[in-house]
Amino acid sequence: HDAGVPHSSGNPKDVLELGKSIVFDIFPCEAGGGYFYDFTRTWCLGYAPDDVKKLHNQVLQVHHQIFNELIANQPFKKFQQRTCELFSKMGHSTIDKQFKSTKGYIHSLGHGLGLNVHESPFCGASAGERDVLTPGVVFTIEPGLYYPAKNIGVRIEDTVYLNTQGKFKILAEYSYDLVIPVRN
Repeated sequence: HDAGVPHSSGNPKDVLELGKSIVFDIFPCEAGGGYFYDFTRTWCLGYAPDDVKKLHNQVLQVHHQIFNELIANQPFKKFQQRTCELFSKMGHSTIDKQFKSTKGYIHSLGHGLGLNVHESPFCGASAGERDVLTPGVVFTIEPGLYYPAKNIGVRIEDTVYLNTQGKFKILAEYSYDLVIPVRN
């Protein structure tokens, strides 16, 4: 169930089950303080049901499309709006149309990252004029789809750096595979 609830910390008494989507959100920081990193993948143990595969493919498609459309010195909110547009075209409810919805695309595309795990630039409802993707910024791209009534959710998150030449770089390349093989 908790995969369908964004940023749920889960329940330590829950048992891992084959074929259930599990959202792993990892945001390490050096002990005693320092800069944060933020990374999320969704995995299923053993196999993935068709509905989870479909959501994963849609989230991955939007993740890649948004990353490829990023432009330096643009308001971050512009890419949140584009994410809503893409998911809406796929038939999902989105936060821009149904702000209090609990299913579909229900959180922002990302956030700045530094000495705090969530800092400017922001792209959601609280984004302002200063929330711009300027060279030197580190931020996340983390589209996700959530369906708590179906006990499924998918989020894919990478930490991105915008260098001084205006190029966007994912800071740690990691596989987007959905299924973690399990041996008998």
